[in-house]
Amino acid sequence: MTELPDYNAPASLKAFMEANGLAMQKKFGQNFMVNPAARSRITGLLALEKGSRVWEIGPGLGCMTAGMLESGADVTVFEIDRGFISLLGQFFEDYARQGCFRIVEGDVLRTWQQELARQQVPATDISLFGNLPYNIAATFIADTITRNLIFARCVFTVQKEVAQRMAAAPSTAQYSAFSVLCQWQYDVKPAMELAPGNFWPRPNVSSQAVLLTPKQHPPRCGNPPLFVRTVHTLFSQRRKTLLNNIKPLLPKGADARAVFTQAGLDPSARAENLALEDFVRLTEALPPARQD
Repeated sequence: MTELPDYNAPASLKAFMEANGLAMQKKFGQNFMVNPAARSRITGLLALEKGSRVWEIGPGLGCMTAGMLESGADVTVFEIDRGFISLLGQFFEDYARQGCFRIVEGDVLRTWQQELARQQVPATDISLFGNLPYNIAATFIADTITRNLIFARCVFTVQKEVAQRMAAAPSTAQYSAFSVLCQWQYDVKPAMELAPGNFWPRPNVSSQAVLLTPKQHPPRCGNPPLFVRTVHTLFSQRRKTLLNNIKPLLPKGADARAVFTQAGLDPSARAENLALEDFVRLTEALPPARQD
C-alpha cells in the first residue's frame, strides 16, 4: 500500500501533486480539507459503525476516505479524475483486497444507478458523503428522489449559500425548487460552518456541512417524477403566479382554476409562498392525463 500524503499540510499536498504530475481541476470543484478536526467532525455526522456502507462522491486524494476506512466502514468512492483514481487504488489496495473499498470511475451522475444495481443493496442501507458543487448536489438529489430512493443519511459539504437554500423556509429569498426537493424526503440540518482556511486550495467562499436524514413521515405522493417536474415548473419563473406557471403541466383545455380549488390553493400565489405539503397536494390534483 502506497504511503498516504500529509493531508494536514497544504505545502506537502502541493509537492505530492507536483511529484505525481497532477493538478487541481477547477471544473471538478476540487478542494482538500486540511483541518483534521473538521474532517473528524464531519465524518462523525455519518454515525459510522463497523460495516457501515458509505458512498463518497469526489474523494480526491482520499483525505476523508482514509478516516472512514479506518473506522471499519465499507466505502465506495465515485471519482472522475483519472490521476486521483490511480492513486486511490494504490493508497487503499489493502482495503480493496479485504472487499471493503472500491472505486467507481467516471461521472457519478452517470454511474450511480449501475453501481446500486451491481451492489444489490437497498439505498436505505447506504450513507452518502461528499464535498459537492451545487449542480452535482441538486441533480443527484432530484434523480434519486424521482426514483423513490432514500438513503440512510447524507452528509454533504457545500457552499454556505447552497446549504442555506437546502434548508430554506417558504417565503424567504433562499427558498427554491432545490429547497423543496431536499426537504420532501429528508430533514435538513445545516451543521458546522467551514471557513476557506479549512481547505486547500483555499476557496473564495465559506462552506457548510449539511446533514440529511430521512423523514419518519414524509408527505406521500403517488408520482415522484411528476412531483419533481411540478416543483421545477412552478419555480421556473419565480415572480409569476401559480396560475401562469402551471400551464405546461396541464393538458390543453384543462381548467387550471379547478386544479387549484381541488388542492385548496390560491392561484394568485407564487411558488415561493407554498409549503412542501402544498406542492404535494397540487401534484396530486393535476389531471390524470399529465400524470405520466
